[in-house]
Amino acid sequence: MVMDMTIDTWQHEYPFRNNFLEINGNKYHYLDEGNPEGEVVIMLHGNPTWSFYYRNIVKELQEDYRCIVPDHFGCGLSDKPQDYEYTLENHINNVLMLIDQLQIKKFKLLVHDWGGAIGMGVATSRPESVTGVILLNTAAFKSLDIPKRIALCKLPLIGEPMVRTFNAFAWPATFMTTTKPLAKHIKEGYLHPYNSYKNRIATARFVKDIPLTKSHPSYGRLEEIENGLKNVKCPKMFLWGAKDFCFNMKFLKRWKEFYPQEDSKTKYVVYENAGHYVIEDERENCLKEIKGFLNEYSS
Repeated sequence: MVMDMTIDTWQHEYPFRNNFLEINGNKYHYLDEGNPEGEVVIMLHGNPTWSFYYRNIVKELQEDYRCIVPDHFGCGLSDKPQDYEYTLENHINNVLMLIDQLQIKKFKLLVHDWGGAIGMGVATSRPESVTGVILLNTAAFKSLDIPKRIALCKLPLIGEPMVRTFNAFAWPATFMTTTKPLAKHIKEGYLHPYNSYKNRIATARFVKDIPLTKSHPSYGRLEEIENGLKNVKCPKMFLWGAKDFCFNMKFLKRWKEFYPQEDSKTKYVVYENAGHYVIEDERENCLKEIKGFLNEYSS
């Protein structure tokens, strides 16, 4: 069967070549698009998205930049092992392994949602390698500010079955994360990797991995990242949807304590009518800001 690519499909939105890195017997999917001689931009997604979230950014940058966009294990087109430890530490280490495998020495980061903690874990591990960070509605520090709807998905006994059996995380995200309705085929793209109980394992485990107490396995690693934020001295830009129900304006205020707005190399841009998927609600404005930042701090 030949697909008619003149109609709107999620595959038409995502016309990229698939690459895989084998890590401990599992296939780790990533995009490697654009100019092989260009400056490297590594884009890290959160939960419950995948590299599809950055599709328009990649298309816009690929003429001049090399765009590396992995899917965390359990997400996107990566393998979804059922016996894997879906922890912050492991997600960070996988990105570092990919960087080493591709022999990347210098790079900029573009991060969103859980990609913020993962990306700043990478940045605090190798601050000398990171030449800039763009942060989209995210956090990389401890917080007890968790929305009730996400806390519900975190409850013992009922949380994981809700997420995995009834898709109670990825599906609501297709209409709760934006202020402008997503087209049907875009929703299909976001949901494509999470089409069964087995394939929803990471959407559940990411929620489980939110560390709220010192006894949580990822609490210490997140605390290390938070303490190391001061060592990430490269230019930074925040693009923030003010109507995000999850990473709300309290999180942006907290970021400003780590990276004061008065710093000439730190820029904050707030979109008053955008939600959590800020680059869906404010695509053109975000593209303009991202290209401007990359051009200004070209290495």
